[in-house]
Amino acid sequence: MNETVSSFLLARLRAWGVEHIFGYPGDGINGILAAWAKGGDFPQFVQARHEEMAAFEAVGYAKFAGKIGVCMATSGPGAIHVLNGLYDALLDHVPVLAIVGQTNRTAMGGSYQQEVDLLTLFKDACSSYVQVLTVPEQLPNLVDRAVRSALARSAPTCLIVPYDVQELEYQPPAHEFKMVPSSLGVVWPHCTPDKAGIELAAELLNAGKRVAILAGQGARGASDELVAVAELLGAGVAKALLGKDVLPDDLPFVTGSIGLLGTRPSYEMMRDCDTLLTVGSSFPYTQFMPSFGQARGVQIDRDASMIGMRYPYEVNLVGDAGTTLKALLPLLDRKPDRSWRNGIESNVSRWWQTMERQAMTESDIAGTVNPQRLVWELNGRLPKDAIVTSDSGSAANWYARHLKLAAGQHGSLSGTLATMGAGVPYGIGAKFAFPGRPAVCLVGDGAMQMNGMAELITAARYWKDWQDPRLVVAVLHNNDLNQVTWEMRAMSGFPKFVESQALPDVSYAAFAEGIGLNAVEVVNPDEIGKAWERAFSSDRPTVLDVHTDPNVPPIPPHATWEQMTNAAKSLASGDENAWEVIRTGIRQKAQEALRGLKKG
Repeated sequence: MNETVSSFLLARLRAWGVEHIFGYPGDGINGILAAWAKGGDFPQFVQARHEEMAAFEAVGYAKFAGKIGVCMATSGPGAIHVLNGLYDALLDHVPVLAIVGQTNRTAMGGSYQQEVDLLTLFKDACSSYVQVLTVPEQLPNLVDRAVRSALARSAPTCLIVPYDVQELEYQPPAHEFKMVPSSLGVVWPHCTPDKAGIELAAELLNAGKRVAILAGQGARGASDELVAVAELLGAGVAKALLGKDVLPDDLPFVTGSIGLLGTRPSYEMMRDCDTLLTVGSSFPYTQFMPSFGQARGVQIDRDASMIGMRYPYEVNLVGDAGTTLKALLPLLDRKPDRSWRNGIESNVSRWWQTMERQAMTESDIAGTVNPQRLVWELNGRLPKDAIVTSDSGSAANWYARHLKLAAGQHGSLSGTLATMGAGVPYGIGAKFAFPGRPAVCLVGDGAMQMNGMAELITAARYWKDWQDPRLVVAVLHNNDLNQVTWEMRAMSGFPKFVESQALPDVSYAAFAEGIGLNAVEVVNPDEIGKAWERAFSSDRPTVLDVHTDPNVPPIPPHATWEQMTNAAKSLASGDENAWEVIRTGIRQKAQEALRGLKKG
């Protein structure tokens, strides 16, 4: 039997090293599914519960594997559903290929069932490359360019395949006019700035007395070079949230996250520095960077379109983080005055003491635990090769501030889009990227009700195929859309709007047990450590249903006066949790006031 377009498509993806495709079936891709069945399910079709989840799983896979993630959906509504995941990939600079079906070519333009103008639909999210396959001879070129463009630009791309084309006999492009041949593979360069640029950067950095480094996900893989540069310059290193795993949090000069979810040491370092070196980051919140004119700056980024952004840098170097830092190192002088560095390390040490005290503050609500403690007690218990994902919402605050990632551990979340619902599918994508490593998902109950519970069914279906079956989903069960509640209070001065914020009470533990997963319900703070240990010793995925206090403020330690007055105004305006919030806030701030004291 002759090869079809669909069978060649799958073969071409195999040739590019694609091992998993996350998707959901529909008649708009039946031709491809039929070829899949005949070809022995390779690449493996991983069936999500929803096309959006398939796209998130592809993003999570790509983030952790460092390879292209692929998702597939049917025409019309299926194609529409993948958009949120593709925008997540676009904004976080992640290579993902979406393959979507379309109605027959003969019906296009005729207002046919499930016909959507997919080129227009995807032209923003997949602006790096989106094309419709109209004849078989286009196929190798379209697949190859979609893959290469996604990898080259760290962006999502899209291939639209009409149903009737899927079943056509494959014909390769001929050696003729207006035919476009193609080929597999690519050898990527290591991009290094020229010597003059390196010398200018070194001169600027050597002149600084109080150097701060901001590292993002683009610095991943350059940890040794970052540490060496920081040591010579006597600098501290703050991390954009997408770069949380770039350097271990147990290094004494690593100040942790920066920004709205950031730490006090990062805030103070940026406030007081006179020189800024930014490596592989497009961190958007300039208000958390040095005041304009306060610091001289150098930026290193491999993407020329992102260079020179966010701050008025004097030297902008386009190059790979590791290669560029290696070129800089021989030209940097070791700063003899270590007072700036010593001060940073002292601040970091006191900060971790404060975080522990805040985490150990007990909840005022019976039968609930401090959510900070849930994450704090993960420190020291997290397996050395674990992967951690966080959903958006208040869980991201505790992930950013309280979790200490060690060398060899990885973590991520939806950074720039900050979409709800990515935590669990990210974790599933991570498990397919590294089936022999444990994964942890920190998820709010709002995200679980939105789609996390359904995606537990995906984990229940596939966990027996994983070498290490441990996927731990920790649910912050507070019956409140907590981050939005606090944003209403602190950003707008409005009291909690119960009708929009309150969530129906659900037993996540019972749901997990009902589909054959392990479950642990936690209502006592002293049970948290043992719950983590039970989860990591389990022979299958585990849901930790942790009843948490919704009144623990996720407001950053460097909250502005406006934020504090807005919060006070909202509480005085009839917020139903006013007194609990006030009591909890006072106790939390008290721990910050004690940050200079040792435990005892």
